[in-house]
Amino acid sequence: MRCLSTPDLSLSAAAPWLSIVGIGEDGLAGLGDEAKTAIGAAELVFGGARHLELADGAIRGERHGWLSPFERSVEAVLAARGRPVVVLASGDPFFYGVGVTLSRRIARAEMRVFPAPSAFSLAASRLGWALQDTVSLSLHGRPIDLIRPHLHSGCRILALTSDSDGPAALAALLADSGFGASTLTVLEALGGPRERVSSHRAEHFALAEADMLNVCAIEVLAAEDARLLAYTPGLDDGLFEHDGQITKREVRALTLSALAPKRGQLLWDIGAGSGSIGIEWMLADPSLRAIAIEGNLGRAARIRRNAANFGVPGLSVVEGTAPDALAGLSAPDAIFIGGGGSEAGVMEAAIAGLKSGGRLVANGVTTEMEAVLLAHHARLGGALIRIDIARASPVGRMTGWRPAMPVTQWSWVKPAKQIEG
Repeated sequence: MRCLSTPDLSLSAAAPWLSIVGIGEDGLAGLGDEAKTAIGAAELVFGGARHLELADGAIRGERHGWLSPFERSVEAVLAARGRPVVVLASGDPFFYGVGVTLSRRIARAEMRVFPAPSAFSLAASRLGWALQDTVSLSLHGRPIDLIRPHLHSGCRILALTSDSDGPAALAALLADSGFGASTLTVLEALGGPRERVSSHRAEHFALAEADMLNVCAIEVLAAEDARLLAYTPGLDDGLFEHDGQITKREVRALTLSALAPKRGQLLWDIGAGSGSIGIEWMLADPSLRAIAIEGNLGRAARIRRNAANFGVPGLSVVEGTAPDALAGLSAPDAIFIGGGGSEAGVMEAAIAGLKSGGRLVANGVTTEMEAVLLAHHARLGGALIRIDIARASPVGRMTGWRPAMPVTQWSWVKPAKQIEG
């Protein structure tokens, strides 16, 4: 999630004109008197076809189903500013709901909100789970791969899916990733007359047909060979698909430490290889974004596969080589250069594109790249370290140390008023 700007309060009406009403599967019976009065008094009522049907008995004004793309409906709501308007939403409008979208354009003083229990709250109440100890994840209209970082034994997950195929897709993902012994409970049409709850072992999932409105509750159980993603940086190299072009785990951990990801920030990973740096950057927090720049088309495709398998499908991949591929990209808060940094113009373009106060980290294993890093350190300052890693391996019938190629790392913070030379 990203920190959002506050709507322009100068546009606020004298009194609230918009009512956002959360409605459950029990329809009008589950609403309070104020919410029903707001619906009856509205000149315009917006909502999905199901919402409009659930509130049918109270609606007196014009009915407007959601348009595609949804932004068209947002504009229609804004165009009615000052008139009594109701927007119907599922459950809690501010928990993965339409209220979040509308609040980006409409000041809080202009609206009244009548929330109903969210699908997550209803599911937790049926299961007796403590919501504060449970991962609540919306997969509605989003890739199910987002669940992967949360798959740890003992973890409880509530996942809102997109449709009737969602539970089976989640069960397949669990089974394929070594979590087939997990219990998957499907909670359908919660709060209404069609409510149904059934539990299944993920690897034996055989629910014939699920309701379109469903939440999946997962009690995670990992096999010994399950694909577990540790919470610390420096994940096992073997988890990544790569052709040898990968920042090794120990160096990767030190590199992520130097990049120092902070909430909502954007990373450029130049010469991304397997995408491991950008992927682990995004795993640090859901608010983080990354762009992987890679000129090899085969590696670019591999980065996309890795991103999905690590649960960060939002990683953006730019097929091209720096510096040309950097043109037009959003300004980054941090840059990692792991490949191609010795090519003409790459370091200069990266420094120019970096935001003031941003962090640049560059690793070099060749003498050519090391010379570039030494020159930039001499000119701009920053920190320069040498990383030497040795691993124990057999030497005949005994054991000895085999050193990896040493890595020179330059890290630098761009001053507020950096003048490029």
